[in-house]
Amino acid sequence: MTHIVDTHVGQKIRQRRWLIGMTQQELAATVGIKFQQIQKYETGANRVSASRLWDISEALGVPIAYFFAGLHREERAPQKNIPADLLADKKAMDLVRSYYAIPCDQRRRLFDLARVLSDVA
Repeated sequence: MTHIVDTHVGQKIRQRRWLIGMTQQELAATVGIKFQQIQKYETGANRVSASRLWDISEALGVPIAYFFAGLHREERAPQKNIPADLLADKKAMDLVRSYYAIPCDQRRRLFDLARVLSDVA
């Protein structure tokens, strides 16, 4: 049985990899392992060692703490209409990646429009 921390760390690896548009093969090559090992990490089937997590954090451009953020999510009040694991949704990740590909001044206008359309403003 997989440990909840291993599953969470694996999900964070997958989320960050998707966000920056990196394939499992590219991440594996950067870290010096086979892509099947990345698959096992992402599902939580295999634990990521400390040194390997260090290498993965370097390859993905995030601090080690990134992989543990949100572990105690159940203690926070859920937000209205937002899935508990939003970043696990590939379409949401594609949307975030596309958003950051837009020039900064246009991105701000898009953000303002989205807030108005969602009635959150």
